Amino acid sequence: MISQQQPCRSTVGMTFEQMLERVRYEGAYPTRARAEEAVHAVLAALGRQLTGDERVELAAGLPHEAALTFTSQIPATEPLTGWGFVKDIASRTGGTMATTRWDTGTVLHIVAQLAGEELLTRILAQLPSGYALLFGRAELTQAA
Repeated sequence: MISQQQPCRSTVGMTFEQMLERVRYEGAYPTRARAEEAVHAVLAALGRQLTGDERVELAAGLPHEAALTFTSQIPATEPLTGWGFVKDIASRTGGTMATTRWDTGTVLHIVAQLAGEELLTRILAQLPSGYALLFGRAELTQAA
């Protein structure tokens, strides 16, 4: 029986290898190792930003190896904006801002599919501005 709280997703049960292949394909990475580097860097950074039920639910929806990378990080006391998130990854990996933005968008697009719409909406509500575009969503703001 399917719970009403857990939407049916085509990505349910995705293995880490399948996740890497999706990231490699969508990010046009030359090697699986390069895709894996991007996955680990972005998931570690996301693990430093998310807390609470959203963190637990996202970890449960990720492939085991990805969840380990994500949950091994201690959440930061001061959350980063979306741009700050990309800059943080770039400084930790030594990548350029453009390459890091590409890596982030590619990995978070797959994470968004794994999370599903309802959880992704809650994740974005928890994070500061600038993350919606990184996950492949438009960021709508109310007019002042």
